Amino acid sequence: MLFTDLGLSAELLRAVSEQGYTEPTPIQAKAIPTVLEGLDVLAGAQTGTGKTAGFTLPLLQRLSAQKPANGYRPVRALVLTPTRELAAQVGESVATYGKYLPMRSAVIFGGVKINPQIATLRKGVDILVATPGRLLDHVGQKTLDLSQVEILVLDEADRMLDMGFIHDIRKVLALLPKGRQNLLFSATFSNEIKRLADGLLNSPTLIEVARRNTTAESISQIAHFVDKNRKRELLSLLIGSGNWKQVLVFTRTKHGANRLAEQLGQDGLTAAAIHGNKSQGARTRALADFKRGAVRVLVATDIAARGLDIDQLPHVVNYELPNVPEDYVHRIGRTGRAGNEGEAVSLVCVDEHKLLRDIENLLKSEVPKVAVDGFTPDPSIKAEPIQNGRQNRGGGGGGRSRAGGNAGGGNRSGNRSGNRSGASRGRTGGASRAQARG
Repeated sequence: MLFTDLGLSAELLRAVSEQGYTEPTPIQAKAIPTVLEGLDVLAGAQTGTGKTAGFTLPLLQRLSAQKPANGYRPVRALVLTPTRELAAQVGESVATYGKYLPMRSAVIFGGVKINPQIATLRKGVDILVATPGRLLDHVGQKTLDLSQVEILVLDEADRMLDMGFIHDIRKVLALLPKGRQNLLFSATFSNEIKRLADGLLNSPTLIEVARRNTTAESISQIAHFVDKNRKRELLSLLIGSGNWKQVLVFTRTKHGANRLAEQLGQDGLTAAAIHGNKSQGARTRALADFKRGAVRVLVATDIAARGLDIDQLPHVVNYELPNVPEDYVHRIGRTGRAGNEGEAVSLVCVDEHKLLRDIENLLKSEVPKVAVDGFTPDPSIKAEPIQNGRQNRGGGGGGRSRAGGNAGGGNRSGNRSGNRSGASRGRTGGASRAQARG
């Protein structure tokens, strides 16, 4: 199947073609025609397979069918994301694919000044991409009207629920027209997502292109058992001996990310940490340095597990396993994207054996275990409880800022993620640059 077979307009096909792609991914091939029909959709696919383009392209086409009257531009499509980074990437996807359409879009999130966003909204916006906290800030200041929204998209809906956004989401839903089209896209489905879908969607079309909660086949997975106090030593060995040039490493806590980045620097490896306590500028710089190769190792909390899109990222390391099995899927989904090969390595101490079993139960498959010479765990060490395993999901941090926004990503309830900008997940890609990976 080609993009030309999906019923997209010439303007959209031109924008997609200019990116060098002709073939949609499986989720795009199924979702785009369904969204174009105006149906509600509950869609799931492995991360990195093009979910964003799967809703962005048909959304643009549906809205462009009707031109705004007398220059008035109410918000007609609303896309909610859990993080700043994801919001920025969706916004770039909208801009990339809609470049030949007379549409206006905007991205709003916390952690930055609210006044420039107010100025943009006053000019009129057709498509708004937002994080829930900052969106409600604008509603509270009466700088935003959602009464004419025709299409609502919840991107990474499970993550928003997991990060404590459900109350904000309900507030937003109460502001929207009843007769809208609803699209839920995510890489994992939980029971909570199913319940939300039942109350939100109208006879939705369920689209799944792979078994639920699975990882991409292009990702090779491996686990090394190692004592907790030797993890850093083993990580440095793996990076050095394997000559790994670009490595994304996940820790459970912000303090742990800072400490590991500092220790790797002492080992002679250029490293930076990225998490919710970092300023917006520091996060952006760290990610940019990592992408251009100035930083070899990026150490992150789970704030980076969704939306981080780095072309052909070869290595992801779970320095500490996540307490939530689904987070493992999203973490390692930063590699092996759009058909590229990737490697996911987990360093597992005795405290984390149960976490590994939970992950394997979710995946319905075992993660291969490989011993490393010289790092055999000490059998006399007993497992201890893991502290702060889900410390402030996503590392949002911060309370209400005096600028009228949400500091550190908008923590209205104390457990919301820091949402930061990043590279465009919406651009299309693939091993042969023939598939949109959105």
